[in-house]
Amino acid sequence: MPRVEIYTKAFCPFCSRALSLLGGKGVAYEEYDITMGGPKRAEMVERSGGRLTVPQIFVGGTHIGGSDDLAAAEQSGELDRLLAMS
Repeated sequence: MPRVEIYTKAFCPFCSRALSLLGGKGVAYEEYDITMGGPKRAEMVERSGGRLTVPQIFVGGTHIGGSDDLAAAEQSGELDRLLAMS
C-alpha cells in the first residue's frame, strides 16, 4: 500500500472527518500536526501548491487535496485505485 500522509490541526472537524474515512477503510497513515506551524506547515504549503487549509492529504506522493476531495475520491472509486498502487 502506498504511503498516506495527512497534515492536520487540533480541533479541526474536516481533519477528523478525513481521519475517520481513512481509519474506516483500515488505511495506515502518517499524520503531521501543524497546529503550531513550523517546518511541517511550510512543507505542506509547498507540497500542496500553496494551499493553506487543512487537512491536506497525499497518497503515494499524489496530492488528493482536502477532506471534501478525499470524500469525492472515495465516492468515485479513485481512492481505492490510488491505494491499490504500490
